[in-house]
Amino acid sequence: MNFNNVTYERSFGTSEQLEPSTAPEIAFAGRSNVGKSSLLNKLFNRKGLAKVSQTPGKTATINFFDGSGVKFVDLPGYGYAKVSKTEKARWSELIEGYFNQEREFALVVSLIDIRHDPSDLDVNMVNFLREADLPFVVALTKADKLSRQQQMKQKAAIKRQLALDSDTLMVVTSSAKGDGMDELRGLIRDAVA
Repeated sequence: MNFNNVTYERSFGTSEQLEPSTAPEIAFAGRSNVGKSSLLNKLFNRKGLAKVSQTPGKTATINFFDGSGVKFVDLPGYGYAKVSKTEKARWSELIEGYFNQEREFALVVSLIDIRHDPSDLDVNMVNFLREADLPFVVALTKADKLSRQQQMKQKAAIKRQLALDSDTLMVVTSSAKGDGMDELRGLIRDAVA
């Protein structure tokens, strides 16, 4: 799989618009300000493929990217306060509607900011993935903001807070420095193999 050849495909504003799943899908889920777009751009070695904004909550659609027979799915961020209740409800419907469909879920990458304790919404997402028996990994973002020692301490604390078993993989990542990208690419390759 060539991560450098990933291209933008389509965006959907409601779950009813989603086309049937025709290839393995790697979905990315996380809070609005977790750095999802930056991580995707670093993963694909592209600057502007996923739209990055200084304002959290800009991803308001489900965005599909094509990568040689694998679909990468950028889900709207959850938990951002400065949008209307109607818009929050639409985002929630989008995310739930996506996961409630018959799709080829190869892997869900659940993004959590390593600098903070997981929010209730992060915990709910991980619990949902576990209960739905979906294959997932946790990607801890923004690791460049902490020292190596702080990273290891936070990783252990987050693992406890999410009640993850020893089989659940966690990757410490930094979109700024590229940390964890090769490991994440390897996990994605394994998931679609």
